[in-house]
Amino acid sequence: MHAADLPTWRLLPAVARSSLSFWPERAFDFLINKQTTLGITSIVVNDPEGVRHFLVGNAANYRRPSSVRRVTIPLGGSGLFLAEGAEWRRQRKLLAPSFAPSSINVLVPHFHEAARHLLHDVEGKSGVNLSRAFQDTALEAVLCALFSMPESKSREELSALVRGYVEGAGRPGLLDGFASSEDSFGFALGKRRRFQTKWFGAIAAIIAQRKAAPRSPDHRDLLDLLLQLKDVDTGEMLSDDEIRDQSATMFFAGSETTARLMFWAVHLLTLDREEQHRLSSEITAFPPDDVRRLEDLANWPRLRNVLLETLRLYPPVPHIIRQANGPDTISGMSVAANDQIWASAWIMHRHRKFWQNPTAFMPDRFAGKSAPWVQTSGYIPFGIGPRICIGLHFALSEAQIVLAHLLARYRITVVGTRPVMPVGRVTIEPDYEPMFRLERI
Repeated sequence: MHAADLPTWRLLPAVARSSLSFWPERAFDFLINKQTTLGITSIVVNDPEGVRHFLVGNAANYRRPSSVRRVTIPLGGSGLFLAEGAEWRRQRKLLAPSFAPSSINVLVPHFHEAARHLLHDVEGKSGVNLSRAFQDTALEAVLCALFSMPESKSREELSALVRGYVEGAGRPGLLDGFASSEDSFGFALGKRRRFQTKWFGAIAAIIAQRKAAPRSPDHRDLLDLLLQLKDVDTGEMLSDDEIRDQSATMFFAGSETTARLMFWAVHLLTLDREEQHRLSSEITAFPPDDVRRLEDLANWPRLRNVLLETLRLYPPVPHIIRQANGPDTISGMSVAANDQIWASAWIMHRHRKFWQNPTAFMPDRFAGKSAPWVQTSGYIPFGIGPRICIGLHFALSEAQIVLAHLLARYRITVVGTRPVMPVGRVTIEPDYEPMFRLERI
């Protein structure tokens, strides 16, 4: 945090480095604030009722800005994340059953398989880059859960393709912030367009192969569910392009965000040895291999609370940004057409009006809360309202199973004393990838 608002000459480089690095101290105290910089008016809304107003109550008046769409369209096309209005309602209605707990139960074996992949990867190593290992594990989980894709050169290429985009062309830049449309500054979009062509082609090839050789009904994954979806009103199935876009969206959303959640959880546990010890005891009492259904995860309430607190301190998507289509009023503040409206989980989750000891790691603050993203004011790790993340149960279940396997076998410490600082890009990343020491229990 900075003692005061940064001048423009310092603000722009700070924004380019990280969306977390330019906030003044007062941002964690005010409920709403308006500011204009270089002709762009931004309104930061920390008031939970104000956030609900522009994301739920009057959501039709707000759209995703071009800066967001430029980065995410190459990853997910017209999938659920970017769909708006009636098209979003149609997609959400179709996809919701695929992410209900009964459907996630089908995926539990895939999460165990990904965990075993991680254990094999770290076995016998004196130092482990868990940031990279969790990315590989999350990709493993989503490739299994989405496509039942066995280890192969094609799978490695698919993983490398996404990782390369996230670490390179997919990183938001200053030109994205000043773009008035998705095609503005076209000279800077070449790498993103080439990625999209290659990425969509790879996903489409997997779908075509599955349609040409259907699998037995007793072996299901998310692609099987997508291929079977039918609109109850029209009787129409999803088109090939729709299946491609939904698969691509699930692939990224189900891997990158979950990998970051697992990394930050372990990072926090290395700083709180007592909490790590309590977790190990909880997992020993109910071993990971005994988990067959989502209901079994109730045996690990402390692990769940650790993940919920991790989501508070390091929310997967640090900011939700919308652009006003027309005038409005939010929490008493006037809004004009094209104003940018921010709901920042990064700020709200550390806001002094909503949390006791807001920067402290205190998992017990979530004890007894079955759905804190609904029950707790100022807690929006999965968004809010009807557009709350459809894959939240997928992510939490995967993270619990993978971390339980790891913590059941190892005591984890970090190598070195350099602090790990968060960097806001598409997700919240570590500023460097520390090495961890894993000691067999």
